[in-house]
Amino acid sequence: MRFSPLVSRIGGKGADAWRVHYEAEAAKKQGCDVILLSVGDPDLQTPPAIVDCAIEALKADDTHYTEVAGIDKLRTAIAEQSTFDGVADSADNVVVFSGAQNALFAASLCLFSVGDEVIIPEPMYVTYEATIRASGATVVAVPCPAKGGFRPDFEAMKNAVTKNTRAILFSNPNNPSGAVMEMEELSVIAAIAQQHNLWVIADEVYCTLTFEKAHINFAALPGMAQQTITVGGLSKSLAMTGWRVGWLIAQTDLVAHVSRLALCMLYGLPGFIQQAAVVGVSHMQNEMQQMRDIYRRRRDTVLTLLQDADGISPTHPQAGMFILIDVRQTGLSSLDFVETLYREEGVSLLDGGAFGDSAADFVRLSYAVGDDDLAEGCHRLCRFVNRLRGRA
Repeated sequence: MRFSPLVSRIGGKGADAWRVHYEAEAAKKQGCDVILLSVGDPDLQTPPAIVDCAIEALKADDTHYTEVAGIDKLRTAIAEQSTFDGVADSADNVVVFSGAQNALFAASLCLFSVGDEVIIPEPMYVTYEATIRASGATVVAVPCPAKGGFRPDFEAMKNAVTKNTRAILFSNPNNPSGAVMEMEELSVIAAIAQQHNLWVIADEVYCTLTFEKAHINFAALPGMAQQTITVGGLSKSLAMTGWRVGWLIAQTDLVAHVSRLALCMLYGLPGFIQQAAVVGVSHMQNEMQQMRDIYRRRRDTVLTLLQDADGISPTHPQAGMFILIDVRQTGLSSLDFVETLYREEGVSLLDGGAFGDSAADFVRLSYAVGDDDLAEGCHRLCRFVNRLRGRA
């Protein structure tokens, strides 16, 4: 039987990146001694007030259809929170989706088509390529070299623009590098977008988890509100990955198109989840700060624990829950490093090459796990690396 050409467009190395993680996850469920440092699923609990609100809404029979674009109360709360967007939006600028990934996918289908090109600085999140290719468009990757701290190469970005370019997509803070863009860098992207009349999709799901530098909302830059699609969510900021609460903020014409697509895709999210999300968006700023402080402490813990491992060089992320580690001196490729580490020590990491060539010599470690598992995982990683050096 024949499949749609879509199935070939949504495959690739991004989709394959999770093979070791899935194997490790299955082994852990069977009781094996495995430590998962390969995924950004926080060990932290969703704040109790959010859970209580969902339970009360369930008891109040909030189990029926809701507005397709999201309940007005939640859309208004998202629009009013300057944490998520720096411009004066209203509920009419917001569509609620089943996670930020869902919002990105909807934006791709409503903005792009066959023959279009989308510029993405890389390393990029592993699903970006398939998400863009699903629309028929082509990803044009622009390197953010490791030697420059994974900062964008703006000359390369300018040179990447062609008559077919429709948009620039980036995550800020970046996953996997944890780099946070400066105002000067964002201004260059804005200038390129304005000069060539391009859309900009700003994935800002880690905006509350910056450590030393404050996050800057891209849509708040002068003249960019009408050209920017801001993607956000609560998965990372409030440990709500399983709740699947995300959103898209954009100008009203695009919101109308995206809402019609949401009608086909979702027909609205559960009301009790949206009621709980209102609590998260409107009343959980202190909890977001506490979680940010936990991740900052864990980042520092990883940097301390890995300093004695001869042959690897961890980077210094400015945000998020991941750290890239340079493994070139071990003599293994990043993929071989991940596979061998898992076989010998039962620790799963992610191959940096899945995020693009800029991170091909790196592996990604997640510090979204508890302190004991994190310490033990780092201990096993150091033991593995030192053993490799002994073999050499």
